[in-house]
Amino acid sequence: MMKNNLKVERAIKNFTQEDLAKQVGVSRQTINAIELNKYIPSTTLALKIARTFEKKIEDIFFLEETD
Repeated sequence: MMKNNLKVERAIKNFTQEDLAKQVGVSRQTINAIELNKYIPSTTLALKIARTFEKKIEDIFFLEETD
């Protein structure tokens, strides 16, 4: 399962969900769903998010290790 630390990255930049949503061209609800791991973003959206935070995609999105 893909996980993320989007909420942490937002807090560091002092972005609201709405701020980030506007930056990457999606709804606030989409950002909320990604943070809650209810929605896996497209590659394009994940790249836009990573670029917004000036991070590598792997710094924000990662696979949860399973047994």
